Amino acid sequence: MIEKGTLPYSIIVILISAIVAWILIFINKKVFRKFHKKRAHLHLVFFERINSVIIIFICSIVGLSFLGGVDSLWKSVLGGTAVISAVIVFTAQDVIKDILAGLMISIYKPFEIDNRIELEDGRSGVVKDITMRHVVIHTWGSQELIIPNSRLNSMIIMNDSYHTGTRSFQATFHIAYGSDVKKAMQVIKQAVMDSPYTVAGRKTEEGRVYDNVFFMAYDESSLQMSTTVYYKKTPTEVVKSDVNLRVNEALKANGIEIPYTYINVIQK
Repeated sequence: MIEKGTLPYSIIVILISAIVAWILIFINKKVFRKFHKKRAHLHLVFFERINSVIIIFICSIVGLSFLGGVDSLWKSVLGGTAVISAVIVFTAQDVIKDILAGLMISIYKPFEIDNRIELEDGRSGVVKDITMRHVVIHTWGSQELIIPNSRLNSMIIMNDSYHTGTRSFQATFHIAYGSDVKKAMQVIKQAVMDSPYTVAGRKTEEGRVYDNVFFMAYDESSLQMSTTVYYKKTPTEVVKSDVNLRVNEALKANGIEIPYTYINVIQK
C-alpha cells in the first residue's frame, strides 16, 4: 500500500487531480457549446472560460488538501507574509480589472459575437472572441485586434449590429451639381438591392426593408448621398467593394456624373 506523504502518493494525487480537471473542463466545453451551437453568445463564451478557471482552482485545492498542503498554503498567504500578498495583489490589478470588465461586458452586452463594431480611433472589425482578459476583433485581411477588457469597457463604441441579426455600414456617394437627385437616389438604392451580399435590414411596421437613400449635404464640389447598407456575415470589405462597383457602374449607365476635384488655370 502506498503511504501518504511519499513521492508515489504525491504523483498519484497530482495525476488524478489533473485528469479530473481535464474531464470537467471537457464536459464544461461540451455543455456550453450545445447552448451556443446555433449562435455564439458573448456571455456564454465568457462564462465558459470562467468555469474552466474555477475547475482548475478547485481541483488544485482538493489535490493540495490530499497532500496536506492547504494549511501551510493559507498560513503563508494570511500569516506573516502581508508584504508578499500586497505585492501579488498590486501586480494582479490589471488582471482583476480585465476580469471584472469582461464580466460587465458579458452581462450588459454592448456587442455580441459576430457584431461589427467601430472603436474610438476609427478602427473597425468583427468581434470574434472574448477571454477573461481580452476581446479579439477581426479586422481587414488576417489582422486581429486584441484589446484588454478594461480598455474596451471604457471606450465609446459604435455597434452597427446592436440587437439585430445583421451587420451594417454607412455608405456615402457623391454626384455632380446639376444632376437629377431623385433619379440618383433611385439608382443607388437599386444598385444596393442588386448586390447578392446585401439584405433588407431596416425594421418597419411592414417588416424589414432596404434603407432609403438620403440627400445629406452640399459638399464643396458635389452633392452627398447616403444610405445604410445591411448584410449578413460576409466580410465588410467584400460587401463595400461590390456595392461601390455596382453604384459606380449604375450612375455611369444612367448619365449621372461622379464628380472629382479639378483646377482651372487661366493664363493672361
